Amino acid sequence: MPAIATEMMATRLRPNPSTPLVSSENMDDGRERQLNIHLDPEHLAGVYANFANITFSDYEFTLTFARIDHEVEEGDVPGVVVARVNMSQQFTNELLAALQDAWSKYTTVKGIQSLPETNDH
Repeated sequence: MPAIATEMMATRLRPNPSTPLVSSENMDDGRERQLNIHLDPEHLAGVYANFANITFSDYEFTLTFARIDHEVEEGDVPGVVVARVNMSQQFTNELLAALQDAWSKYTTVKGIQSLPETNDH
């Protein structure tokens, strides 16, 4: 099955295209390299997670995402791991900065949306 790649996907993966989610290197002639991200159709919908666990070593961070069933009232709470991502410290730092930027924009928009309307005539 062929993979798809669009600039829209790359933009969607980066909250702010001017803030790289991964380090970019300049080519020998000074031009910046562009990301060409391929996404297989079976991964297009993504996965849902309502729990995350973060572990780290001297070399990398690991984010484990799971879907937890909070409806269970007794005993162990069942869950299933839906994704596990290992990344370098540098990428983790860049991801954290991108998440903080996206969260700031989200809270600004939500704050504006929750302002009361005025009827100034």
